[in-house]
Amino acid sequence: MASESSPMASGAPLFTHERRQQIAYLLEAQQRVTVSELSRLFSVSEVTIRKDLAWLETQKVAVRTHGGAVAVVVGTNEMGFDIREHLQQTEKDRIGSAAADSVQNGETIFIDASTTGLAMAQLLKTRRDLTVVTNGLRSGMTLVGLPGISVLIPGGMLREESFSLVGTWGTAVLKQIHISRAFLGARGFTFNEGLTDVNGEEVELKRAIVASAREVVAIIDHSKWGEIALATFCPIERIKMIITDVNAPDAMVAQARSMGIEVLMA
Repeated sequence: MASESSPMASGAPLFTHERRQQIAYLLEAQQRVTVSELSRLFSVSEVTIRKDLAWLETQKVAVRTHGGAVAVVVGTNEMGFDIREHLQQTEKDRIGSAAADSVQNGETIFIDASTTGLAMAQLLKTRRDLTVVTNGLRSGMTLVGLPGISVLIPGGMLREESFSLVGTWGTAVLKQIHISRAFLGARGFTFNEGLTDVNGEEVELKRAIVASAREVVAIIDHSKWGEIALATFCPIERIKMIITDVNAPDAMVAQARSMGIEVLMA
């Protein structure tokens, strides 16, 4: 059932949260799972697996069926933040590190509420005279109170799925700020559709950011290349740089570079 690329643990039994993360990975990879197969794979009871699937359903990762579960439909639902944070975690950490390394003291930057944005924010703690604008509560709380870093969180409605603030309240503030670079995650990236996301309110806020920022930097792992989500928030011509991982598709990377987009492989 598990592919060679699946993050199946070997040896010691998994903790509950680790097992649930790996079930979420399997759902994303193959779209459906069965209780009996998962029970054998993880060496736990079917009762335990049913509890795992019930929890994943509350996180909008799975829809339970008779004998198993299917993945939510991509583009109309979204995984909870704590699940997404651990998908492609190694890649996101590397992308976040590369993005953080590019930030200069004295800049005013925007970091969105993506899990890759959080990975980036966690590595900015030594910067000085840095202003970080973010709609991500997790990123904001990571940086608040640090010497040399000012944090601005535009107001809005709180979204539980992404721990983000969205809405027209925040867009008015953005028009008054000079943002040098916006670091934006996405659920999909293609040359025709640009950067896309699954939630309409997140899309509207990100469009306002794209309109305000001097430069847009996409922070996307390889799984986002060639995918299209609900709506476009950034057209291809507005992307200055893409920071991604080494597994990004070679042909698309070459095409992006031929279009004048700088691509950094972390």
